[in-house]
Amino acid sequence: MSIIYQAVFEMQRKGESGALCTIIESHGSVPRHTGSKMLVSETGQLSGSVGGGEIESRVVDEAMQSILDGQVRRLTYNMVDPTRGDPGICGGQAEILVEPILAQPTIFVIGGGHVGKAVTHLAKWLGFRVVLNDDRSEFCNLLAVPDADEYICCPMAELPSNTKIKRQDMIILTTRGVAIDTPGLPALLETSAAYIGIIGSKRRWLATRKNLQEAGIAAEKLDRVISPIGLELKAETPEEIAVSIMAEVLMLRNQATGVRMTMQMEK
Repeated sequence: MSIIYQAVFEMQRKGESGALCTIIESHGSVPRHTGSKMLVSETGQLSGSVGGGEIESRVVDEAMQSILDGQVRRLTYNMVDPTRGDPGICGGQAEILVEPILAQPTIFVIGGGHVGKAVTHLAKWLGFRVVLNDDRSEFCNLLAVPDADEYICCPMAELPSNTKIKRQDMIILTTRGVAIDTPGLPALLETSAAYIGIIGSKRRWLATRKNLQEAGIAAEKLDRVISPIGLELKAETPEEIAVSIMAEVLMLRNQATGVRMTMQMEK
């Protein structure tokens, strides 16, 4: 059992996702009994067992789906008659709980200027793991921006080759302008990030989009980008802009509406 818990710890330390499968009830003749556990990683690697054979194969399939949709599953298997679709002939029954263990989302802040520093601070305070990227070393270090968990100093286009950007992660560009975004964005659009947002005016994004379309980037990839970024708060200071940006991130992550609470109470 300690091996399973150690595997869960290592998985979370590496920022990976998985699913913990536990036999919560068993009756009769079954390969494994109540309390048996199996950890399924996002790559399909197994630690422990809930019985092997066909039953384990089915549980692994359910675990992989659980990792994708984040939903807990409670599975019941009879092992009596394979002709009815049962995963065995032992004669018993097992009930298995599948719990997704999802990696903590990482916020990638690209650009360590005033707004990037404020976003990094607020994202960290909100409980996110934060990675700061900038191609200027003086803006990408612990002294300049003290709240990041990791600092990656490289051109934006090289960021995906220097780290792993997962499907639950979010990318916030607080960059210096079109000249930085145009060469840097194509690599980010190839990642599975859940959110890619760019600071600046609508005109700025239209100019960047035009450049990328002329470079052959498909429209459906460009449609992933959210710009201008943030909720409309008439924000002016870096701190206010950071609140606007992170409010949008939370709204999208939590599948919320952004409607004022008083308006919801009136419905």
